Amino acid sequence: MRKLTYFIACSIDGFIGDPSGDAQFMVPFVDEEFFEFLRTEYPETLPTPGRRALGIDDLVNKKYDTVIQGRASYELALEIGVTSPYAHMREYVASRSLKESPDPHVEIIAEDLVGKVRELKAEDGGFGIYLCGGSRLAGELIDEIDELVVKSYPIVLGSGMPMFGSGFAIGEFELGEVRTFKNGAVVRKYSRKR
Repeated sequence: MRKLTYFIACSIDGFIGDPSGDAQFMVPFVDEEFFEFLRTEYPETLPTPGRRALGIDDLVNKKYDTVIQGRASYELALEIGVTSPYAHMREYVASRSLKESPDPHVEIIAEDLVGKVRELKAEDGGFGIYLCGGSRLAGELIDEIDELVVKSYPIVLGSGMPMFGSGFAIGEFELGEVRTFKNGAVVRKYSRKR
């Protein structure tokens, strides 16, 4: 069974963006040390256009071969003319409003999101599935998430877009690896208790 991993950046108080969803204020925390961590440990989470611009498009996927992102996250790529932001993986976009994919490499999941995720998780293979934002998507899939990789940056927002846009429900996870960085960032990995 393949795992669904929610790999997300957030503030200390658990917000992934400001009230509108903008998360640009987190970009300065991706310094040289942190970028090297992403490049070596989670290379597939780096978008294809950035990899190409940096001359590192030859990175090999280590953990994930499939990405699922929400419509709002995908819209950020579309705004800069990128229709396949993770071309180095199988790409899915969960959207009820986007009826047709602007790219043949990107499949739209318009109905039965949970069913599609369960189908992907049941596939054979050693690679997992990268859940790439956003809040509502993570909220819809909260019961399907097997792992959390939380990149916490040393800032407090007070309000904004939460990690999970869902109703109250308790889900238990077990802390695994913890990595700290000189810039104050902390990456924690959790596994769901089942």
